[in-house]
Amino acid sequence: MRALLGPIARLALAQGVSFAALEEMMKEAFVDEAVKAQPAQAPSRLVSRISVATGLNRREVTRLTRQQRAIRAVRASPATEVFTRWMTDPQWCEGAGEPKPLPRVAPADGAPSFESLAHAVTRDVHPRSLLDELCRLGIAQLDDTTDTVRLVRNAFVPSDAQGPMLGFLGDNVGDHLMAAVSNVLAQEPPHFEQAVFADELSAESLVAIRSFVLGQWKSLMHGAVPLLEGLIEDDRQQGRRQDQRIRIGLYSYAADAALPSSAPDQVESKT
Repeated sequence: MRALLGPIARLALAQGVSFAALEEMMKEAFVDEAVKAQPAQAPSRLVSRISVATGLNRREVTRLTRQQRAIRAVRASPATEVFTRWMTDPQWCEGAGEPKPLPRVAPADGAPSFESLAHAVTRDVHPRSLLDELCRLGIAQLDDTTDTVRLVRNAFVPSDAQGPMLGFLGDNVGDHLMAAVSNVLAQEPPHFEQAVFADELSAESLVAIRSFVLGQWKSLMHGAVPLLEGLIEDDRQQGRRQDQRIRIGLYSYAADAALPSSAPDQVESKT
């Protein structure tokens, strides 16, 4: 579980998703899966059974099992609140509604500054910490020469180019993880899910492997697409119920290995 949650935490931090927002999603997922695991349970006992299975109290389970879920208010992160105030409050905007470039610290004349903006949102977090977080997320930029801060993006959301990539990530990794979990929980693994692992490689070798994997993907795609299209058309002509879906993928991942130089070469297959 720790290995699975690490990349999720990394993605959440990179996108400015708070722990509170992620926690709410986790609660919903726990309850949804607990409902699926007890489909024959009498409605009068369902809440209690889900509460026992998940460890959530009955009130939370009741809220999360309603047909129309009432959206729970999740407090925005301080960095999000600073961004929103900067974008909307006339005190920190130009006449046309554009966010002003701000001096990092309050000038002697008391004019608006990033420091005063941060203090208007919260006194619990140092303004420099908020500035560093906005810069890390690519939302703001500090000009060291003038000690001035400006917004470089007009939305605290993924860019137009990044949005589809995040959608693909959810679809592809979600299905891959579902296949692996289903295989672990089933007596007979229902899905194909295998990988090859090797270490003791050089950076130059990884370039060659990347080229090899790309060639394999092209071959797989060129063979799979006509096959799938033909099967869909055949199902349509035969009047079969077309209520199934499949995702076929190929991935590779490379990272530094911390192994003793005397370790033997390894190539192993994993199911």
